[in-house]
Amino acid sequence: MRCFSRSSRSARSTRYSMFPQVDVLAIGAHPDDVELGCGGTLLKLRSLGRKTAVADLTRGEMGTRGTPETRLQEAAASAEILGLAFRTNLELEDGDISVDKISREKLIRVIRDCRPRMVLTHSPIGHPDHGRTSRLVEEAVHHSGLARIETGQERYRPDRIGFWLQPNHVAVPEVVVDITDFYEQKEAAIRAYRSQLFDPSSRDPQNYLSQPDFLARIRSFHHYLGSCARCGYAEGFTFSRPAKVVDISLC
Repeated sequence: MRCFSRSSRSARSTRYSMFPQVDVLAIGAHPDDVELGCGGTLLKLRSLGRKTAVADLTRGEMGTRGTPETRLQEAAASAEILGLAFRTNLELEDGDISVDKISREKLIRVIRDCRPRMVLTHSPIGHPDHGRTSRLVEEAVHHSGLARIETGQERYRPDRIGFWLQPNHVAVPEVVVDITDFYEQKEAAIRAYRSQLFDPSSRDPQNYLSQPDFLARIRSFHHYLGSCARCGYAEGFTFSRPAKVVDISLC
């Protein structure tokens, strides 16, 4: 497992780490997934005084462009922009994320260490690794609250899981978060992954992210979600269970 924290300002190898407690933990299959899915929300939460963190499940070693080492460096740079309390990488196998005991226990350790109130992750459709990540997160969140799952830590279960919407996920969001004031920072966090984006001088094969209009497509998608909530830009989510509202007139 690799970890970046604001105290170390670097990536380091360790068997597992004791992480600071956070309010929200975002979990993505690959470095850059979290930035694309909920980067604006993490930035907004930070502005409200909340502590946020990211767990990447793989190093993206099966990706068409860049190297695992480059992507770890880019992830650390993006973590600085997002203002994360920490960022860790579980180093699961890219392209073959498994919903098994070993993978589940690795994620349980992180959840029990940082004790987030909420976890954000992929919707269960789309890219195969994204769907398996969604299922793995659901199982790890549930199992982290079971006393008989022993990791040498206190059991703990987050309140709920939020699943972010992406352009290839056509669904009605249950919640939209206004990220208008944070969109440029979100895009800066995405741009930290230079190896993945359009570069006319690159000889790497092109993929979806490296298309010249990729960032424009992402901006258009979040503008559409913003129009649903009568704001400039937004990120959308569905949830594992309904949220309790004290005063419906404020919604």
